Amino acid sequence: MTTTPEAIHSYISAGLECTHLEVEGDGQHFQAVIVSSAFAGKRPIQRHQIVYAVLGDRMREEIHALSMKTLTPEEYAAN
Repeated sequence: MTTTPEAIHSYISAGLECTHLEVEGDGQHFQAVIVSSAFAGKRPIQRHQIVYAVLGDRMREEIHALSMKTLTPEEYAAN
């Protein structure tokens, strides 16, 4: 089964409260913009770890590569 951007979107949104979420990709490589207040006060690696924890085993089994831009709502608004 090929993983879709829509599937990854639903996985992330089910496990992390996001104010904005975009996922694009070709079935192998995906890019995500994830905006969540859960990222406040966290370093970039900690933010990615939050997303990896939400995705769990899917990162090993379904998702080949995922590049992420993780932002707080304030950071996103300033962009």
